[in-house]
Amino acid sequence: MRNKIYLLLMLSFMFSCKGKTDKKSGEIRAKDSVVLEQEVHQDLYGNWVGEFIVDENILREGEGLPSTDYYPKINLTIKKVTDKGNVFGQNVVKGNLRPLTGKLEGVGNAIQLLLDEPGDKKSDGRFEIKFKDDTLMGTWTAYDQNVKIKRRSFKLLKKQFSYNPNLMLNDQNDEYGTLVDWVNAKKQEATEVDGDSTYTFVMEYYRSASPAVYQLNASKQKLTEKDLKNLKKLDLEIIRNTIFARHGYAFTKPSIRQFFEPVDWYVPVSKDVSSDLSQVEKDNIVLLTRFEKYATDNYDTFGR
Repeated sequence: MRNKIYLLLMLSFMFSCKGKTDKKSGEIRAKDSVVLEQEVHQDLYGNWVGEFIVDENILREGEGLPSTDYYPKINLTIKKVTDKGNVFGQNVVKGNLRPLTGKLEGVGNAIQLLLDEPGDKKSDGRFEIKFKDDTLMGTWTAYDQNVKIKRRSFKLLKKQFSYNPNLMLNDQNDEYGTLVDWVNAKKQEATEVDGDSTYTFVMEYYRSASPAVYQLNASKQKLTEKDLKNLKKLDLEIIRNTIFARHGYAFTKPSIRQFFEPVDWYVPVSKDVSSDLSQVEKDNIVLLTRFEKYATDNYDTFGR
């Protein structure tokens, strides 16, 4: 009887050990399967920047183009590509950061990418991309075909983001025109008499910036009240937001983006750069914000 009990205990122990071994083997195989998916095409990693252009051909008859954001800047970032063809990244357009997942096919200059946004926002869609001559080009199509802008096109060049406190809106050695806020116009009715006829029409007035926005660098110099006391509200807004632009902040408001998206060095990469600000920048932001609260603007007419 003792021998039978001993035999049963031994068999139970052996099966138990076998189960543990099988479990460990399964874990090892699972780990091996993850390791086997290696990263490839790392030359594609990074920021690809360009204009996100509306496809006018698919606008409904009589449907006008958007008054703003006709060709906003897009930063399409590729973060990871595996040898199984899986692609992970994100894109930034008009201050919105959307994750991307998809597939890569082909080799060399025949590479093609199909990348999808999550689809939980009305503005989400699919990117179809080809790689040619160091350029990513293709189209974006909205999932929801009831949206106004259903398709955009793009040609993107690689442009790595790097913070540089010396960056300014324009090269001080060149001559640039006045920066005008085309988004926030003031409309005023006017009349004009021509002989016996009187015409009524609407005039649009815009605020403009002074040369101070090209001269004051709030990332390098500690600003004083004397520096700011004679500046217009728009000047103060631009100088303050230039700090955030240098850090790659993704602006949402068209009234701010209009000044930075045309600038070559501006690459929108993040929605929170607060931890990246220097103490000088933080102090200047506080001072600029205080002056903005009480500053005013002059409005004038400008041709577009």
